[in-house]
Amino acid sequence: MTEIDRKGLGHRFWEKIPMAKMSRPQWEALCDGCGKCCLNKLEDEETGEVALTRVACRLLDDDTCLCSQYPIRHQFVPECIVLSPKTITENLYWLPQTCAYRLLHMGQPLPEWHPLLTGRPETVHEAHASLRGQTVSEFDVADDDWEDYIIEEPT
Repeated sequence: MTEIDRKGLGHRFWEKIPMAKMSRPQWEALCDGCGKCCLNKLEDEETGEVALTRVACRLLDDDTCLCSQYPIRHQFVPECIVLSPKTITENLYWLPQTCAYRLLHMGQPLPEWHPLLTGRPETVHEAHASLRGQTVSEFDVADDDWEDYIIEEPT
């Protein structure tokens, strides 16, 4: 039995339940813990293309790749986007390519390393699909220098 099954979320619930009908715990469990959504991005105004940077939100814990203040993050970062079934379409353009929310919305399967499939949260890091240990805080980089930190998204 996997960790996910023990949480009572249902075996492979994401294959049976539409995203809009998932419970809050099921919705939250889709997050793989890669931390990529918490990286600051640059958008080309002409093309709309979004570039990922190693410059992380001030709340991202670089060791865990999780938000250090997730339940109260809006007190510190009011502009932090709340992803929900209602807002996913308008936010799809900036979600990482391997993001479960993006993949399921597009009718694609989860990556084989996703914690929902493995039952282990470490597999996202073992697969090098996260930015663990590779980010810099937005406090340490001037906004004008973010271009120097553009990276290719790990897959």
